[in-house]
Amino acid sequence: MTVQDQQYMVGRVLRASTRGFACGTQSNRVDNKHDFGAFVSAPIANDESIQAIGLIYAVEIKDDLLVNELVMADSVNNSILRDQRENRMVPMEISVLNIGYRFNNGAVIHSLPPRPPMSLSQVDLCTRDVILEFTRRHDYLMLVLNAAEVPSDDLLAAAVRYASWQYDDEQQRYQFLVTCGRAIARQLSHDLKRLEHVLALIRPA
Repeated sequence: MTVQDQQYMVGRVLRASTRGFACGTQSNRVDNKHDFGAFVSAPIANDESIQAIGLIYAVEIKDDLLVNELVMADSVNNSILRDQRENRMVPMEISVLNIGYRFNNGAVIHSLPPRPPMSLSQVDLCTRDVILEFTRRHDYLMLVLNAAEVPSDDLLAAAVRYASWQYDDEQQRYQFLVTCGRAIARQLSHDLKRLEHVLALIRPA
């Protein structure tokens, strides 16, 4: 479970479009703030007053020649493995689906941002307050459900669960999940099999 009260740098933008972006960081910095379904933000091109809001939908740790050699070796000393994991700057790529944008005055729009972030822009994990404000309405759900390039059902469920963890009160958390479930039911009323699958993924334990 992740509750984020402060900004945390996830990485820097490698490439971007209005539909989403990819950012990079070092694999030894990976932790629960890079989780599938986490809410992140980055300033759009040439306007620091607007932040694109997105969901992490893929995390890929890149290989290189040395890693390939170690994988093919018959046996590798544990100290060598530990050194490779902890000290080498192995690149990690994080893919993000844009689901809206936010102005510095707090106004939120659930639509694709007007411009993508610029390369090397800082990508931050969204704070609790930003997530709670952004998910107060449910228009972003359709953007996730209609995204063909991502595992949309699993991503939607992960994002809803992630947002629910921002509530301290268990009753508020449960009510948020119920409200999201009802909103998803309206969107998927034409596809009962898919609806049943998504609701099963977000059902409280």
